[in-house]
Amino acid sequence: MNAKFFSYIYISAAISIAFTLSSCNGFLDREEDSFIDKTATFDSYNRTKQYLTYAYTLLPDGLNRFSREAMLASATDDAEFAIESAEIQQFNNGSWNALNNPDDVWNRYYSGISKCCTLLENTNHVNLDISRLDPDKQVEYANSLKDIRMWRAEARFLRAYFHFELLKRYGPIPIVTSTLSINGNYENTLRPTMKEVVDFIAKECDIAADTLELTPWRNVNDAFGRATKGAALALKSRLWLYAASPLYVDFGDTNEANKPTDVALWKSAADAAKAVIDLNQYELASSYADLFKNDFQNKEYIFVRRYAANSDFEKSNFPVSFGGKGGTNPSQNLVDDYEMLDGTPFDWNDPAKAAQPFENRDARLGATILMNMAPFKGKKVATYPEGADASPNPNATKTGYYLRKFLNEDVNIQTGGSSSGHVVPLFRLAEIYLNYAEALNECDPTNPDIALYLNKVRNRASLPNVSALSQEQMRAVIQHERRVELAFEEHRSWDVRRWKIASSTLGAPLMGVQIERKPLGGYTYMPVKVEQRVFQPKMYWYPIPQSEVLKLKQWKQNNGW
Repeated sequence: MNAKFFSYIYISAAISIAFTLSSCNGFLDREEDSFIDKTATFDSYNRTKQYLTYAYTLLPDGLNRFSREAMLASATDDAEFAIESAEIQQFNNGSWNALNNPDDVWNRYYSGISKCCTLLENTNHVNLDISRLDPDKQVEYANSLKDIRMWRAEARFLRAYFHFELLKRYGPIPIVTSTLSINGNYENTLRPTMKEVVDFIAKECDIAADTLELTPWRNVNDAFGRATKGAALALKSRLWLYAASPLYVDFGDTNEANKPTDVALWKSAADAAKAVIDLNQYELASSYADLFKNDFQNKEYIFVRRYAANSDFEKSNFPVSFGGKGGTNPSQNLVDDYEMLDGTPFDWNDPAKAAQPFENRDARLGATILMNMAPFKGKKVATYPEGADASPNPNATKTGYYLRKFLNEDVNIQTGGSSSGHVVPLFRLAEIYLNYAEALNECDPTNPDIALYLNKVRNRASLPNVSALSQEQMRAVIQHERRVELAFEEHRSWDVRRWKIASSTLGAPLMGVQIERKPLGGYTYMPVKVEQRVFQPKMYWYPIPQSEVLKLKQWKQNNGW
C-alpha cells in the first residue's frame, strides 16, 4: 500500500444479512469488516451478491434524509423547513460545527468504501462448483462468472461514488483502496491533494465503465438500480465539473507547477459530459412533471435510488389540510427564479406580473411547487391567511408554498393509503446537458453546443431559446437553469459552493410570500422576509469530524473550524 494513500437497487424495508454490523468509526474503521468470516461469506455466490446489495443501501438518501424528515434543500435558499426544532435549522442559523454537523456522513461513506474494498479483495474464491462441474450447467457457470465481474465493477463504481460524496463536503479526504488492517497504524497518513483525489476517482470511474454495460445484462428490472456504464461516466462528468469550479481550483493544496489550468479542467469536464451524451442511451422525458411520478422506465434516468412503497414522504410534505406535516416549504427566492413563458424574468415591480405572479410562468414552477389556490387531489391548496393550509394551523407553511415535486398525489394519508414508492434520480440526462453547457462555456465559449444543449432543457419547459450571449451572460443563464431544473435534487447546496457564491445565496434572507384576500375576490401577493440566514466563509467546506482530526496527526482541521 502506497504510504501516501490507502491503497437501483430496490431497497427492502428490512435487510437481514448476518455478516453486517452497524458499528463504524470513520476511515480508520477496521472493526466492521474484521469480524466477518470472509471465507464463509465470499465462498457463497448468493451471500456475495447480498454483500454488494448492502453496499448499495449506503448510497445517498434523497428524500427526508435528515432528522424530522427534512430535505437538504431546506438548508439552502430554495426552501425552509416547517419544524423549527429540526436539526437542519443548524445550517440556517450557523450553529453547526465539527462536533455537531447535521449532514456528517463521514462514517457512512467510509463504511461503504470499506465494504467495497472487502468485496473486491474476496470475490476470487466464490464457489461455483455446482455449475462448473456439471456439463449441463456451463451456460449458468459462464453467466455466474460474468455476474462476479460485473459485481466487482459495480463495487468499484460505488467506492468512487462514496469518495466523491466525501470530497464535495470535506475537501481532499483519505483515499482508501484496500481493507485496513485492524492492527495497522494510520495516524501519520498525509492528506492527499485535491488533484490526487480527483484523479483517483476519475480513474476508478474509467475502470468501472470499461467493464459495466449500458444496461444490467441479466435482469432488465434492475435497469435503474444497478450501476451501468452510463452511471460511471455520469459520475466522472459531475466530478470534473466540480473539480474545474472555482472552489476546487482555489483549494490551494497543489504545487502551482503541477496544477492543471482552469481551461484544461473545464475541457476535461466537457469531454466527460459529452462521453455520456454520446452513449445515445438516454433521452429527455417529454414532460418534466411526469418525470418525478415514479416512472421507473423513464429513459432520462441514468442512475437512481428506488424506495419501497410507503407514504412517509407524503406524510411529511403534503399540505397540512391534506394530512401532511408541512415539511419542506419552497422559498420565494426560488419561485422568483422561474421565468415568464416569453423568457423574460419575473419582476415584482411590473404591476401586471405582480398581480398574477403564477400565471404564464416556466412550466417547471407548477410541477415543483404548490402555490396558493393550486389544484391538488381534487381540491385547492389554501395558503392565504385563515386558509386551511396557512398559519396558525400547526406546521403550516412558513413561506406560503408547499412542495409538489416527488409527491404521489394518489396517496390518502388520512385513510392510511400508501405510495407506490419513489424514485430519486442520482444522475439524469438533463444534468449532463447542463454539465456540458457549463463546461463548454468556460473552455470554448463560442461553441454552438452550449446553446444547443441548454435549449434542449429550456424547450421542454416551454421556454424560448437563448443565443448570442456573452460568456458571462451565458454563465448566469446556465446557473439559473441548474437551479430550477434540478431543484430539490440536492444540487443547489453544492453548486453555490463550487461557484463561490454561497455568501450571497445561502447567506441571503430567506423569503416567503404575504397573501391577502381582496374583498371582492382574488388575492394580492407581496414578498416578505421569513428568516435571516447565516453563512460564513468557513462553511464552503464542512469541518472534518473532530474525532478524525484527533486521530490523523498530520492533518489540520479545514480552515475556520
